[in-house]
Amino acid sequence: MTQHPNGPLRARSLTGRAPVALAAALLALGALLPAQDRRPAAVGSTESWITPEVREAVARGLAFLAAQQHPDGYWSQDVGFKLNTNYRVTAENVPHIGVTALALISFLAGGNVPGRGTYGDVLERGLGYVLSHVQDDGYITDQGSRMYSHAFATLFLAEIYGMTSRADVRRELQSAVNIIVDSQNTEGGWRYKPFARESDMSITVCQVLALRSARNVGIAVPARTIRDAERYVRRSAVRSDTFGGYGQPFQGYSPYDDGGAFRYQLRGHSRATFPLTAAGVTTLHAAGIYDDPIIDDAFDYMRDRMDEFNRYYQGHYFFYYGHYYAVQAYYTAGGSRFDDYFPRIREQLLRMQQINGSWPSHVGPGEAFATAVATLILQIPYQYLPIFQR
Repeated sequence: MTQHPNGPLRARSLTGRAPVALAAALLALGALLPAQDRRPAAVGSTESWITPEVREAVARGLAFLAAQQHPDGYWSQDVGFKLNTNYRVTAENVPHIGVTALALISFLAGGNVPGRGTYGDVLERGLGYVLSHVQDDGYITDQGSRMYSHAFATLFLAEIYGMTSRADVRRELQSAVNIIVDSQNTEGGWRYKPFARESDMSITVCQVLALRSARNVGIAVPARTIRDAERYVRRSAVRSDTFGGYGQPFQGYSPYDDGGAFRYQLRGHSRATFPLTAAGVTTLHAAGIYDDPIIDDAFDYMRDRMDEFNRYYQGHYFFYYGHYYAVQAYYTAGGSRFDDYFPRIREQLLRMQQINGSWPSHVGPGEAFATAVATLILQIPYQYLPIFQR
């Protein structure tokens, strides 16, 4: 039986409950992996992290998102993919399934419920859009979006199912989970498209989080899938005795470090960065691993490089997805690590917010993406969603 630091983990269906009740749910990974013995240190109360300034910023951000939602439930952004440090747009200003899912998760994270409350209609329309784009094989896609978007949409469906127990949501969620499980390759990870032979860290982390959330609400997830993902993440770690010594400056930081980071891919001299390291830690946490030297080294790496990373990539989609995973990693760790991290990212996000309530997107899908992630980061201490549980 897998043990979470807060006690035994049991997968259970959270039927008919509002988000406040969901806060009681643990990271229910069932019998996936043996977690470590150390109990993550507690963080302070919600009131100590959610200041009046944060509440106002989140309210303005959610209002911006609500105003940008199409009547059919989606948000239009640029669909594309990473190309070095740029973003190659393949479809401009079109319905974006991944951004839509992230925006909807942010509304859930604020305590909104489908069909009820200020943004109940936003969630209802968004849910209808996501469900309508689940393909026969379970792949959730629109306008050529890929596995990133599929994972975020799967995560959204899992959170919704935990609140509503709707049969139609469960059916499509199980189908979406099945294609993630079936698409895992021999490396233990995932790539841009289903059934790819190669893996990368940035796509692997979002698949594992989607699986974890689905497992939370009673969806079947094979234990082997998570074990193989953990193995992939461990093999991606940069260790000073096996991968150090490159150290050439690249875009304001060293892509090949002396140790502590996680690599983008296993093969070749793949870069190791703050976002990828945050993704690695979050994946291990999702797999039930909390106390391990590899995690300690990763937190040291992120601590030492966060300021430089923020200065160089502020407003870049690297910044947003990096901190989307970093805030989860630090919140799960708790204690002094979260005490040091969260005020820094909180104050930076408050400074970055624009007059219309959005956050800037200099490189990436667009301002709806940036705003969805920024508001998610600021709301994590609310603990309204199981995926944001410690």
